[in-house]
Amino acid sequence: MIDEIKAAARRHLATDGANLSLRAIARELGLVSSALYRYFASRDELLTALIVDAYNDMGEAAESADRAITDRTDTRARWLAVSRALRTWTLANPAEYGLLYGTPVPGYVAPTDTLSPATRPVQVLGKILADATMARGLIAWTLLFGALSFELFGRINNTINEREEWFTHQTTEMATYIGLPR
Repeated sequence: MIDEIKAAARRHLATDGANLSLRAIARELGLVSSALYRYFASRDELLTALIVDAYNDMGEAAESADRAITDRTDTRARWLAVSRALRTWTLANPAEYGLLYGTPVPGYVAPTDTLSPATRPVQVLGKILADATMARGLIAWTLLFGALSFELFGRINNTINEREEWFTHQTTEMATYIGLPR
């Protein structure tokens, strides 16, 4: 039932944003709203579960992409693989990305339960950057999430049509800036 509630909440998140209504979710599932409170004590608890799931899914995408590069010294290939995996995840999960990196939900204060999952993509990128260079890496990290946000939230609409090529160009230039070897 928890999985069904979270799936319904994700559908609502995609259409209504983070302004989740437990009543609407209950209606969709054919339940009375009080039934949801057996599983989630509040809207914020449900939001936290969605946030933790999204961070974990994004983290798994990053970790899998990094593991796929067998030459651990090829930091450039690792960076590019993780960047592509994060983009793929972001474009496949725009509502979840928005929940994580978009406008904060008014009145919601993330509990410490979100800290560990939130660091998963950062830890993967951090390990790559530690193997390369940290100062430039922090700039590239900021630019990567800026590029993801610009694409996801329409900041490059009517400006750049070849989005995948543009993304590849940006991340390749970031890799060069960081000093990742070719």
